[in-house]
Amino acid sequence: MKRDYWIILIVYIAMQFSSLIGIPLFLYGFNYFGISQSLAVPFWLLTSFTLALLIIIFILRKEMNNRSFRKQGGSVSESVIWAIVGIFLALFAQYAAAIIENLLGVEMGSENTKDILTIIEAFPLAIIVTSIIGPILEEIVFRKIIFGSLHNRYNFFISALISSVIFAAAHMEFQHILLYSAMGFTFAFLYVKTKSIFVPIFAHVAMNTLVVLVQSVYKDDIERLQRDAKAVQNFIGGFL
Repeated sequence: MKRDYWIILIVYIAMQFSSLIGIPLFLYGFNYFGISQSLAVPFWLLTSFTLALLIIIFILRKEMNNRSFRKQGGSVSESVIWAIVGIFLALFAQYAAAIIENLLGVEMGSENTKDILTIIEAFPLAIIVTSIIGPILEEIVFRKIIFGSLHNRYNFFISALISSVIFAAAHMEFQHILLYSAMGFTFAFLYVKTKSIFVPIFAHVAMNTLVVLVQSVYKDDIERLQRDAKAVQNFIGGFL
C-alpha cells in the first residue's frame, strides 16, 4: 500500500475518534457562549468530517491531477449510466440483505440511522455529512484504498469480502453486518466495473440522500410498518 494511503487511513481513524476530545470541547464552548448544547454533536461532526475530507483531498491532489486518474475508466456516458444503475443496485442489495436478516431473526431498523435522523432534526445542515461528505470519505477509504489495495493481490470476491466486512464493522452495528457488507460488495463491483471511484461515490451519495429523505419524511409511517412487521413475525413464531 502506498505511503499516502496509510496517511489517509490514519486521518480517517483519527477523525472517527476525534469526538472523544472534540465534542466535550464544543459542549464547554457552547455552554460558555450560551449556545444550545444539543448542537455540539452535529457541529463537531460537520467540522471533523469536512476537515478530514479536505486533508485527504490535499493528500490525493497529485494523483487526482494525473491524467491517468481521470481517464482510467470508460466513457463519460458509460460512467453516468452505471452511476444511476448503481443507485438501484445498492438499494436492491440493501433490501435483499434486510430480508435475509429478518429471516434470521434480526430486528428491523438501524440505531445508526435513528441517531443520524435525530442529529439532522436538531441541525438540518448535518445532512451534508450523512449524505455527501460521509459517503465520499467512505468510498475513498474502503473502496479506493482498502479494496483497491487488496484487489491488486487477490481476486474480486476475496477483496470485496474483506473490505466489505471492514466497512460493515466500521459502522458498529454488528447485527446488520450482512446489510452493510452487501452494500460494500455493490460499491466494490461498481468500482471494478467502471474503474472510476466517482461512480460508487455518486451511487453512495444518492442512496444515502434518498434514504435520509425518505426516513425523515415518512418517519412515522416507517415506524408503524416496522411495528406491524415485528408483530406478524412474533405471531407466526408462536406457531413454529
